[in-house]
Formats: sequence, C-alpha cells, structure tokens
Amino acid sequence: MSSRTFATLRTANPSQLKRKNVSLSASPPARGLPPRRCLSSAPDRQVQQSADFSSSSKRYDRLGRRAKEKLLDREFFLSLLNSASTKREAKSYLARIQAQHQEKRQQNPAPEQTEPPEISIPSTSAIHSGSFYGASRSVYDSPVFRHDSTPAPPQQDVSERLHLALIKVTTPQLLDDTIINGVAKTLSQLNRLGMACCVVVDPGTGDNAHELRKVAAEQVDRISTAIDAQPDSKSAHTDSVLSISPVNPATPKVLSRKALLGPLRDGQIVVVAPIAYTEDVPRAVTVSAKDAILALTKELAGLATVPDPDEDPLLTAQRITGLQKEVSLDRVILLDPLGGIPAFSGPQTSHVFINMEQEYDDIENELLRVWQSATAAKTNLPEEGLPSIADSNPLSKFADLEVVPVPPSQKSYSPNPILDTAVVEGHLDNLRLSQAALAMLPSASSGIITSPFEVANSAQSSESAISDVSAVGTRRQRNPLIHNLLTDKPLLSSSLPLSRRAAVNGGSRKNSVTTPSSHTTFVKRGMPLTVIPNPWASPWTAQTRPLLGLDDPCIDLPRLVHLIEDSFNRKLDVQDYLNRVNGRLAGLIIAGEYEGGAILTWELPPGVKDDGSAASQARMVPYLDKFAVLKRSQGAGGVADIVFNAMIRSCFPNGVCWRSRKDNPVNKWYFERSQGTWKLADTNWTMFWTTPGLPEDAQKFQDYEDVCRSIEPSWADDTGVVD
Repeated sequence: MSSRTFATLRTANPSQLKRKNVSLSASPPARGLPPRRCLSSAPDRQVQQSADFSSSSKRYDRLGRRAKEKLLDREFFLSLLNSASTKREAKSYLARIQAQHQEKRQQNPAPEQTEPPEISIPSTSAIHSGSFYGASRSVYDSPVFRHDSTPAPPQQDVSERLHLALIKVTTPQLLDDTIINGVAKTLSQLNRLGMACCVVVDPGTGDNAHELRKVAAEQVDRISTAIDAQPDSKSAHTDSVLSISPVNPATPKVLSRKALLGPLRDGQIVVVAPIAYTEDVPRAVTVSAKDAILALTKELAGLATVPDPDEDPLLTAQRITGLQKEVSLDRVILLDPLGGIPAFSGPQTSHVFINMEQEYDDIENELLRVWQSATAAKTNLPEEGLPSIADSNPLSKFADLEVVPVPPSQKSYSPNPILDTAVVEGHLDNLRLSQAALAMLPSASSGIITSPFEVANSAQSSESAISDVSAVGTRRQRNPLIHNLLTDKPLLSSSLPLSRRAAVNGGSRKNSVTTPSSHTTFVKRGMPLTVIPNPWASPWTAQTRPLLGLDDPCIDLPRLVHLIEDSFNRKLDVQDYLNRVNGRLAGLIIAGEYEGGAILTWELPPGVKDDGSAASQARMVPYLDKFAVLKRSQGAGGVADIVFNAMIRSCFPNGVCWRSRKDNPVNKWYFERSQGTWKLADTNWTMFWTTPGLPEDAQKFQDYEDVCRSIEPSWADDTGVVD
C-alpha cells in the first residue's frame, strides 16, 4: 500500500473548522450599532455552514488553505464511513493499510551510520616530557592517511507494491458533466485510499476510425480536466502506452511499462485512450477498449514478458516474479450505462455476485438465448415498433444471485421480446471481458460492473445531501467502488431475500423491487462448488435418501473435520458424529478446497419410527446440521453466500431448518436470511427456518421444534457450552 495514503490522511478538527467558517461568513458590525443576532437555531446554523462551505459550493474559494484541507478531510472521512457497511469495516481497512505501511518500514530500516574510529593522541604532558621515544609535534600535526575497510554500498530502496484499479468508462461522450465530475471525485477518493487508478476511455464502436479516435481524445481531455478539478488530485494523459507489432497486429501490447507506472507511483490518475502505434511505421491505430484492457491487464499481471529461449528458465521465472511483486492489480472496474449483469431465470432480475468458476457458462448461455430471442423478435417487428435502449435498459430492476445453476429442464425462462439486442450484446461483452481479465489475475482480485450514474450519485458530498435527508428519509447511498475497496464485498449480500434488501440498502420495502437503488455486479474468479449427491440428477427428498456416509471415499473426511473444528473452534468427536449422521445424511455441499461447507440431514421427531412407510417419510424434517467456513475465509470472498444459496435454491428449495445458540454472533446473519425464528423455551437454542408458511402448519412446526430440541451435540471437549 502506498505511503502517500498516510501523507494525505490529515486529521480534521471540527471545532477549528467551525470557528474558521464563522469568522469568514460573519461580517464586522457597523460602528456604533450592536451586532446583529441570528434568529436560526444552532443546528440550523451548523447545517447551513456545512452546506455553504462544502467543496462543491461557490463559497469554498473564500476559505484559506488550511481550512480547505480540514474541510476536504471531513468530507473524505464522511464518505469513507458512509461507504462502509459499519464503522468497524472502515476502521479495519485503515488499520490494515497502516499495518502494511509499518511492515514496509520495518523491512527497509534506515542504514546505521558508522562513526570513524577515534584516533588516540598522547597527552600534551607526554609530548613535552622530552622522552627519547616521544613523537615530535610536527608528526601529530601532519595529516594521516588511513586505509579503512571499504564501506558496503547502500541498499537500494525497493519501491512499495503498487495497488491498482483498472477502470473502463464506456461512452463517456453520452454522459453529462455532473456524472463525469462525480466519477472523477470517486477516482480521487480511491487514489487517496491507496488504490491507484488507470482509466481507459471506451468511445464505443463505429465504422469511421478517424471519428472514433477524435472522440476518444476529446473524452480523455474531458475526464482529465474533471480529475484535475478535484482537490489534491492530478491526472496524467499518456499518449503512447500501447503499440502494435507487425507480427501480431490484432493484439496490442504495452510499449513502456516504466512510462505507465511512473505517473501512478507519483499519485497521478492515468487516463488512456484506446489508441496504439505501429512499431514498423509510427502510425496511430484505433483499437477496441476491450483489447486495451486485456493488454494492460496482461502487462500489469507480469505475463507480457516474452521468455528468451537462451535464458535460464529459473532466471526467467525470477524476472516474472519480480514484475508481479511491483504491481498488484486488485480491481477491474467496468463503468457502463447498462449497469450490472441482468438475470432472466428464477425470481432474481440481476446478479449481485458472480462466481465465475461456477456460473460463467450458465450466465453466458442465458444471455445468448435472450439475444437470439431478441434478434428473432426484432426481425418480426416493424421498424417503428422497435423499442429504444433507454426503454429496455434493465437498470430499473433489482437483483440477487443464483449461486448454484439450475438445470435447463428446471429453468423458468421467459424471453422478453422487447429487449434490444444492443443491450444484451453490451452485457455479454462486459461478462466476457471480466472473465478474461480475472483469469490472468490472482484469486484475490475482483471485478465490478456498475453504471457511472450510481457511482456519481453516491459520490455527492455529504453537505449537499443534508438538505435532502428530511425529504428522502433514508440514509445516503453507499458508493459501490469505495464500499468494495473497504470490504471486498458486494453492496448487497447475494443470499439476502428480496424482502430484506430494502432494509440493508437504506430504502423502503415498497420500492425495493420495482425501483432498486443498486444494480452493481461484483465478480470474482471464485471457486468450484461440489454438491453430493447431484440435486439436478435427482432432487433431494425423504423418499430418495442416498446410501451415503461421511466416510465415503468421495468425501475427504480429514479435511471436512478440519473445516468444522476450525470454524467452530472446538474439537469434534468424529466417531460419535459419524454414528449419529450416517444413515440420515441428505447431502453435502463443499465450496472450493473445503473452504466452506454444509452438512444436511433428514431428521425424525422423537417417538416417530423410521420404518420406511409413507407416514414416517412425511414427518422427516430437512435439517442443516453443520454450516462451517474456515476462519481465513469468513467475511470475504462470498464463501458463506455461495454455500447458503446452494442449500436453499438447489438442495432444499422447499425449506430447511437449523438451530443456533441464542448468544451466537452469527445469528444476525441467520435472521436476515431466514423466513422465521423461534426461541426454544428452557434451552439456549434459537430455531431458524426457510420453509414458507411453517407457522400455519401446526404439526410440521411441532416436528421442527422437537428435532431442534432433541439433537445431541458431538463435541469432544467438555467445556459446558451447549453448542
């Protein structure tokens, strides 16, 4: 993390700022007249001062340099706190970058200064004693030439690793200045938080290459001007970043890595036009913004190095590793007026989170089917009946995510014949570009697909939104880019039900589905998901229980035990647990390399015999026995959401129940995702369920409660804790 982050994090003193504002806004009273008193209340005066002297107001220029710095710090920290879900996340981010900065200083300590050895000179009494062996005064006064040990060369200070976000802005010529300024403000805030920004302008497509090149150059200047207008922000327009080789004219490459990274290390925001220059004869050629993004990603990932056949492979590997240590490309951000990726199957209307490892093929095929339907509908409609892109833009819809894909036979897909093909093609391009870029980056990197409108609207200053609080009645909209930088999570959890989205996003439930305030897609290269048995080949029912145990060869039992013990921080009595679960197992969900998982069983209430009859099978309760995520994967990467969505959407779509200790800190997460809860009297348990209409079915509700009361834990340690 760059050290310039801490040079700009100045602490603002509100009391001093307030006095400064008062001194500037108050005019001296006329001589001989008493000073005029303000009739407004103190809160009104405070709000008015904040609005008058915000960085976006005209009176901002009247402030002094120090007052401007304090006001900018105040706006910056307010934006930081509003973009995070909690203050804890903002403090955690600041503590994390501070720890990285201190670690960097410890790795490069200041060189110790060695003092020259002292020269022992005899005392004056010994000199004047007239001793035969005493040296004369002229000897001591003469210069002495010594051959000291050769000093070691000073260690070269290794530059800090540059954390970078690669951003593509699509068709900025269609955006007004307010949106461009809002995007520029967000980029400035990202840069101040230690995330350097490299922006690629996408002028769109067209047949006239000269006109596209002209539009791209104009928009680069426009975005650069907006960035320079932000306080403490500076842009760098690099003209000759990309080049085209005559050997491979279809793929551009970065001409000079040093010319690209130099301005970024200096704290500047680099703005690049999709223009490359031929190597044989210098000539400007317009390339697609997609190819420019992929070329920059390849270079910044350290994969653009062409190995020399005569070079030692170890030296080549060391050189590539050194390049990768220089830069960490953490985010690939696509700002497109279309917004996030829509969904056309299931209850959701768009994707909040995409696990590329698992969902890319299904989402791409779904978009292709919609494109084919839209193309067929377009050919059958008269020209005047075709809808515009603005009418068919799915920005007005809301979303959550289908983590486990549904088989084609179960897809409730109904094509929308009025959807424009250009809209679907735009979403396909964004999906494919995100997948191709993240495939070259480490798994920790992520992508964001959102609209510049959402980024600009959430980037408005807190002072300008003060007057709107009473009218709107909701909290300020969080910035998706700042929020993702602080938390590495999407704005909304993909496992939240649609009915719970409004409370989390700060809006009313009435408008949460029809007029959503968020349409951002968070993309990860992700992890594979293993579901045993396959719920698409045979749905999980009490009548089709598998003859499966946790000690089956297809299950890595030691890693599963480690997952449970690491997540619960307790030792498991493995044999006792196997004796209880085997024979009742409904299935197993494993995320990645046992980074998260769920063990689900079919349980019978006490007193009901498992005789295989239809009556006993009807009384079986779908039960979540263990839900575990490794500690290092908790709170990041969406592991818990992936497992939970697989459970409630593919494995047990008709409902499942589980229990948790009443004082379990995870209960808030359970409360938000369950259909209902019930505190079991005389126990330390709280029962959760996702079964629709459970309280109306008295017998089923009693069976659920009896199962949650009767199951005995299988922990090896006797700590006195119930679970």
